Amino acid sequence: MNIVISNSSDEPIYLQIVNQLKEQIVNGELEDSKALPSIRNLAKELKISVITAKRAYDELEKEGFIVTVAGKGSYVAAINKEMFRETKLKMIEEIITEAINTAKMVGLTSEELQEMIKIIYEG
Repeated sequence: MNIVISNSSDEPIYLQIVNQLKEQIVNGELEDSKALPSIRNLAKELKISVITAKRAYDELEKEGFIVTVAGKGSYVAAINKEMFRETKLKMIEEIITEAINTAKMVGLTSEELQEMIKIIYEG
């Protein structure tokens, strides 16, 4: 498990942890039923407060990415990765549709929009 915390990010620390763990779970880097570090160990490892680590785990559990067994710890949940991917693809389609409608409204051509997307995607 590899988590990198950026203090200069606008994103809260707990959300950075949540997003990185989600990505590792969906990509298969963290396998189903894999034990995660305890909240205290995660906090110590990342040099963050226990409250922040707990908030990240609570959010992951609420979204179904991990399960916590009292007295045993937290584990990667068995999720339907294909269903998760489909949900995210649908969300992307909705956002792109909104962007296309806005682009048309201001007279942006398809080529201009594609170039804009390419620049943003490549960072």
